[in-house]
Amino acid sequence: MPANAGALGSFIRDRRDQTTPESVGLPVGVRRRAPGLRRSELATLAGISVEYLVRIEQGRDRHPSPQVLRAIGDALRLDAAAHEHLRTLAMASSGQCVGPYSSGRDVRPGARALVEQFEPGVAVLGNRLGELLVHTSTFELLARPVGLLDSAEPSLTAYVFLDPRSRETFPDWDRVADDLVANLYRGPNAGASRQLIESMSARAGSEFTDRLTRHDPPHGGVWRWRHPDAGELRFDVEELELPAADNQQIQVLMPADDATAESLDAMRRRRSGALRAV
Repeated sequence: MPANAGALGSFIRDRRDQTTPESVGLPVGVRRRAPGLRRSELATLAGISVEYLVRIEQGRDRHPSPQVLRAIGDALRLDAAAHEHLRTLAMASSGQCVGPYSSGRDVRPGARALVEQFEPGVAVLGNRLGELLVHTSTFELLARPVGLLDSAEPSLTAYVFLDPRSRETFPDWDRVADDLVANLYRGPNAGASRQLIESMSARAGSEFTDRLTRHDPPHGGVWRWRHPDAGELRFDVEELELPAADNQQIQVLMPADDATAESLDAMRRRRSGALRAV
């Protein structure tokens, strides 16, 4: 059974527990032991049998059709992001690659050149495992002092779960950790994700493994960094998907306020001054 086989079922159970009867148009009725939907209610709303829903939730049926997934998602009133996450978890649970097979580590010259076009902005090319493959010089000014680039093969996932400095770097540490684990189900391929999940489970313990059953879609919103020289920095993040065969993304971090923009400018000026002094 794939390592991610229970992901789909636990996500559906969690969302069922969080969905109240009145929110989907059902009468509240008699007092309940739990506030969420019963299996029978979700099955009726989705137009499937209770027995089939049980098999999906228990991970015994890992190949529900797109139509069944859509029906379950609609019954739970999932938004577009959660619908996509449901589809992604279904593919991961069945052992399929979410995208074409790729190590997710080989960077094409064209992709490398694209990152360079974001200079002097803050941009980094990585994959769903959290591996940081190419970055701009300003990203280095942001990440080098906090230790994120200490490794010869830097990984945001390893840094967040294994390096105690990460809790100081990211004031919203729990949110960053949640998003990194959610991304593991999205690629770059099932084998690579499974290998990292096994490794991180052994090395990071419950802080990592407890998140494997949450399956919340990435939070989005402002990403806060705490820099040793510049203080707190706030970024809006845009993610650009590269061609599917690459299984890589470019994240562009844009200042979310004037104070962050001014701090970045000051960091760049200090770097330029240091280069001139040399």
